[in-house]
Amino acid sequence: MTSGAELPVPLIPHSKSFSARILGIFIAPKSTFRTIARAPDWLGVLALTFLVNAGVWAVVFQTPVGRFALMDRWESSAIAFGQTVDDDRYAALETASERGAIYAVAVAFAAGPLLAVVLSGLLVLALRPLSSGVERVAYSQVLAVVAHAGVILALREVVAAPITYVRGALGSPLTLRLMLSGLDEGSTFARFASGIDMFVLWWIVVLAIGLSVLYRRPARGLAVRLFGVYVAMVVILVTTMAVTGGTQ
Repeated sequence: MTSGAELPVPLIPHSKSFSARILGIFIAPKSTFRTIARAPDWLGVLALTFLVNAGVWAVVFQTPVGRFALMDRWESSAIAFGQTVDDDRYAALETASERGAIYAVAVAFAAGPLLAVVLSGLLVLALRPLSSGVERVAYSQVLAVVAHAGVILALREVVAAPITYVRGALGSPLTLRLMLSGLDEGSTFARFASGIDMFVLWWIVVLAIGLSVLYRRPARGLAVRLFGVYVAMVVILVTTMAVTGGTQ
């Protein structure tokens, strides 16, 4: 990964089409982010990723297999945090699963547009010390970078939805846990490995490239910082599950 230090980021119109920018995130992220930085356009890609995420899961959760997978996820999550799922609560989960499409839309909004807006604000604040000697980076530029990086996570949902239907269980299509055989599923390390999502790592790398273009800093260093935050969040989650005494 390189720094992107050669790029000024004036707000001027760009000629790269919407579809070309989406494809560019996968095949040429650095040059694509240069274009995005010059004319930050975030609304279209946020709308696209939201509709994709909401749509694929709404379809899955309309099926009996999808509703069962959703119930199983809710139940296993409650147990993992030390809660008891009795008959009454299980019945409530079953009733709630019948509104799976609404749940899919709500989760897609929270994990898509809402997360992008909040994360962009946090990144602007966190990276402010790096902006010395650099033309002021606008919030709209950071939001455009975050929104376009989000197509990686949208791809994860497109891949995960049919896998969920086939397996009858929710989960990321590719985690560190799936790459390590022979682990005790109830062990702390297995839970940690289950929390390390390869698609999220890919997203972190792409996001770091976009931020390196804006802030003219090495993408490698930014990726390491973001990865550290991600690992810390997984550790906190796993520790909380261990402290509550839950099992999976």
